[in-house]
Amino acid sequence: MNQRFRITRSMQQNGEAQAISLEECKLYFSSRADFTYQTALTVKGPESTMSVEGDFFMWNYEGTHIPFRHYMGDLYAAITREEIMPVMIEIATDLRADIVEG
Repeated sequence: MNQRFRITRSMQQNGEAQAISLEECKLYFSSRADFTYQTALTVKGPESTMSVEGDFFMWNYEGTHIPFRHYMGDLYAAITREEIMPVMIEIATDLRADIVEG
């Protein structure tokens, strides 16, 4: 099973904790050529297809799309490949946020 991580500002002290807004994410990811925005994630299996509605920023890595989901003021990603963690650290740094497991 994959580990899930959250990019959040909820751990920050001194009243600085604030949600990461969807608009902030749209602005940030629009400056990155390797990310696209979509309002649904579709997963195709051998016998069925499942779609989940939401706000997804899809990282294109070597032809594979890896979702970062904005949900309730945080960004979530599952570590399915080791290459994802450095990207998560870069995003968290740029957004002045922390990374927590869960």
